[in-house]
Amino acid sequence: MTDDRRIELEVEVPGTPEEVWRAIATGPGISSWYVPHTVDEREGGAATASFGPGPEMQIVGRVAAWEPPHRVLFDGGDGVEGLAFEWSVEARDSGTCVVRLANTGFGSGEDWDAQYDGMAEGWLLFLLNLRLHLEHFGGQAATAVLPTAMWAGPRDTTWTTLTDALGISPAAAVGERIEVSAPDAPAMAGTVVDVAPWRLVLLLDRPAPGTAFVAVEGNGEQVSVSIWSYLYGTDGAAAAERDEPLWWHWLNERALPAG
Repeated sequence: MTDDRRIELEVEVPGTPEEVWRAIATGPGISSWYVPHTVDEREGGAATASFGPGPEMQIVGRVAAWEPPHRVLFDGGDGVEGLAFEWSVEARDSGTCVVRLANTGFGSGEDWDAQYDGMAEGWLLFLLNLRLHLEHFGGQAATAVLPTAMWAGPRDTTWTTLTDALGISPAAAVGERIEVSAPDAPAMAGTVVDVAPWRLVLLLDRPAPGTAFVAVEGNGEQVSVSIWSYLYGTDGAAAAERDEPLWWHWLNERALPAG
């Protein structure tokens, strides 16, 4: 491993340090804008991140530092080489806080290069979702729906294929309300709050209040297609349970064949 490469990012979010701390350092908080987490809220406690349904997608780590409400560090455990994630919270006079992330522990080689590039891009999206969580749903917890599949590239062609299949514009603008009109897809509708060439970020009103990403990631012959949503309240939890298997099926029907 080498410490030569680091991802260092920051975002300004609304809330007190205590409110922001709950969002970045507790299981329900992290699960509401990133991926499902369980966190033993103490130094030395266990922390598990779930990136998918299989056992190989459950990433077990450790709370290496716990200094509420200002600093928390997650790593792989004592003597375990690999990635570490340090979060810090600094209060501002305006009733906001600056959240800083330092992601370290990257190795060298092509596989690590790809992981570094992917994580650097991905963290920008998740930090945006953290801000949306605190702006619109502070103090609440979301149920995450995180289906992903590998489709044939290249990315620009896949983005057009994806948006056509969903019945939405590939060039929707911030402030525009869009609604998935594909007859074989679950209901999803909301207002566009951020755009990039191969993704949309939505503030949802259907199937429940929440946030969502529609994204195509990667630059090769295979690209990752994701339709991720974070749904709040009891209606959101019910919609998540109902729609998650439907979205997995919808994406995988159009995925590359196994092997």
